[in-house]
Amino acid sequence: MNALYIDHLVKRYGDFTAVDNLSLEVKPGEFFGFLGPNGAGKTTTINAITGIGSFDSGKIEVFGIDVKKEYREARRKVGLAPQEFNVDIFQKVRNILWYMAGYYGMQKKDREVRVAEMLKIFELEAHADKPFQALSGGLKRRVVLARAMIHNPELLILDEPTAGVDVELRLELWKYLRRINEEGKTILFTSHYLEEVEQLCNRIAVVNHGTIVAIGDKGEFVKEGSSLEKTYLEITQKQV
Repeated sequence: MNALYIDHLVKRYGDFTAVDNLSLEVKPGEFFGFLGPNGAGKTTTINAITGIGSFDSGKIEVFGIDVKKEYREARRKVGLAPQEFNVDIFQKVRNILWYMAGYYGMQKKDREVRVAEMLKIFELEAHADKPFQALSGGLKRRVVLARAMIHNPELLILDEPTAGVDVELRLELWKYLRRINEEGKTILFTSHYLEEVEQLCNRIAVVNHGTIVAIGDKGEFVKEGSSLEKTYLEITQKQV
């Protein structure tokens, strides 16, 4: 069974086809890089996986669960840390995590334990009672990632999770993501920082103009001394 299975996904906005017969399989336990230029269809695909956006045709399954037919069950399998800070900026950090845990049906006792655990893991304890808007950009990223992990999802989707954070925090996040991946967490990872994709991911797909234009093990993208950045640019520039 795949952690994520996408079969001929199509999403149109009027006459514009944002995702064009995209097919993809991610195996359980993979740290999977999902790359592409702005407007390539990455976020539209992620929105279709998580139910944030609809799609016109095709099929998506998360651990064998159809995201359309069994939306609630599929959504419980997924944690999403989006690129944008889609939170109530006036809410305290603790409350943001508390409400999200409740959304996934966690009982009060379990919520208390899990919120405390996430605050500790992401070193947010000193900021737990501060409103989101009062945090630095790096702390905001931590909150969004903690929120995505609150229900211990089997598939974690990270859309530009280190955008705007400093080098020290980026390295801390790398360490944490490596650890949970080694423990079995499946991660779908998008980033414009190709160095971190090269460091973290073991398999990579490049999407452009709404479809997969290259896919394979990381070694195939960096063979013969090439860098991921060089290979990525060669692939995407051919598609212009």
